[in-house]
Amino acid sequence: MPWVTGLCAQLQARRDQLCDGLAELGFDVVRPQATYFATVDVHTDAVAFCRELPHRAGVVAIPSSVFYDSAAGDSYVRVAFCKRPEVIAEALTRLKAVRA
Repeated sequence: MPWVTGLCAQLQARRDQLCDGLAELGFDVVRPQATYFATVDVHTDAVAFCRELPHRAGVVAIPSSVFYDSAAGDSYVRVAFCKRPEVIAEALTRLKAVRA
């Protein structure tokens, strides 16, 4: 089905845009193969990071620890890439401003 192939290509491009941009900002990124979320190691308390992020950058992320019953995901966050490319670009610009 052509629309499925097109959707897959769009999502791959958006995944690559977000993951490449986050990696360029110095984040350790786990590039997903079958989801709308990139997993990012923020090397700090992910819950605190996610609470501050909207105030600092106008960007949101989900602490991965909310999905686990252990400390395994304490420094990881999930960031959605099922957004328009211009929204992803703006988020990366905002993250760069607070990351510097």
